[in-house]
Amino acid sequence: MTPATRFHDQSEVDEAGTLTERVFKSKEMLLLNLHEHDTLAPYEKMLFEMWGNKIQTLCLLPLMSGNTLLGVLKLAQCDEQVFTTTNLKLLRQIAERVSIAIDNALAYREIQRLKERLVDENLALTEQLNNVESEFGEIIGRSEAMNNVLKQVEMVAHSDSTVLILGETGTGKELIARAIHNLSGRNGRRMVKMNCAAMPAGLLESDLFGHERGAFTGASAQRIGRFELADKSSLFLDEVGDMPLELQPKLLRVLQEQEFERLGSNKLIQTDVRLIAATNRDLKQMVIDREFRSDLYYRLNVFPIHLPPLRERPDDIPLLVKAFTFKIARRMGRNIDSIPAETLRTLTRMEWPGNVRELENVIERAVLLTRGNVLQLSLPERDIVEAPRTPAVLPEEGEDEYQLIVRVLKESNGVVAGPKGAAQRLGLKRTTLPVTHEAAGY
Repeated sequence: MTPATRFHDQSEVDEAGTLTERVFKSKEMLLLNLHEHDTLAPYEKMLFEMWGNKIQTLCLLPLMSGNTLLGVLKLAQCDEQVFTTTNLKLLRQIAERVSIAIDNALAYREIQRLKERLVDENLALTEQLNNVESEFGEIIGRSEAMNNVLKQVEMVAHSDSTVLILGETGTGKELIARAIHNLSGRNGRRMVKMNCAAMPAGLLESDLFGHERGAFTGASAQRIGRFELADKSSLFLDEVGDMPLELQPKLLRVLQEQEFERLGSNKLIQTDVRLIAATNRDLKQMVIDREFRSDLYYRLNVFPIHLPPLRERPDDIPLLVKAFTFKIARRMGRNIDSIPAETLRTLTRMEWPGNVRELENVIERAVLLTRGNVLQLSLPERDIVEAPRTPAVLPEEGEDEYQLIVRVLKESNGVVAGPKGAAQRLGLKRTTLPVTHEAAGY
């Protein structure tokens, strides 16, 4: 058999002008009785002479894969009558089988090449992720927006300045806080974390500052608070915008004086804490709405870091998808080593209101539903049914509009905006209440 590549490699054999070249051009079977050797190319004459010029009949069959010629199968016989119609039919069938075998072998070789390439890419990705992890924990991103964030992290990490991380839900605020701590001189001690929105208001003060035994009903033992635990380390206060107004002065005092008392005690406790706060709320607007103390805001806002939403960093999505896929697949004991390019394009075009957290959840779902080693994307329904609005408060008997607004403001403790604010309860826009708001003394 003469492979197609040898026709072009004349360093081995010059096939120009040979019978093989004729088959390459015509892609048809060639059957010859070789009584005359003068028509043969020098290379073919040499072959026949090696056989003592005994070859009488020659059959050349093209090996085809669709319209592609893979090679030529050569059969030579010393008997002129050996290639009968029946034999030629059988030889064509054999040539078809040989073509299939060669085609499969070439496909397998290409698959192996692509697998080796994928392994190399995965190793490169793993190395890239390891490099990122060594510097910035689990933060993944090479976009300009994320590079700017990481530069700010590097700038502020080695100081003890308070950091305020701002960003939508799911953008990775805790990862940034952890990176700041890990790059700081306080990384020898564990960073202490607390979510202000996850703790009932009545227990938040005790959890932050601790309490003495008997400080309140149920306080059967002394408890050390988060500020005390975070001494010589960092304290990450997530969702700081949800901290109750009445607790904010005490937090401000700790930031200013680096001292506090446990509940039920008047003993001052000194603490050396680096505070990192985060929120997805607009603290400036909350200050305007008197939902957040302005002095605390300015104390927290020493070094603000704004995290971009995922829709503003689409270049990072392919890298995030690969990282989440391999991490989740490894955790689930799955072997997923390929992600279709169309899948990456689809994910990159999406808006991602839930940001990186939503993307990770979508990838986890895809890994669960994938059968085989190629990630199969399955996007959930995005239709979200809005929660019904709370009915507007109705005036009581004999109550005019002004009296209604004043009453609702008092019931809302002067809070205008937000789901529990007076504007929401009255079914009005927040901007329609400022005059009455001031008149009511709030």
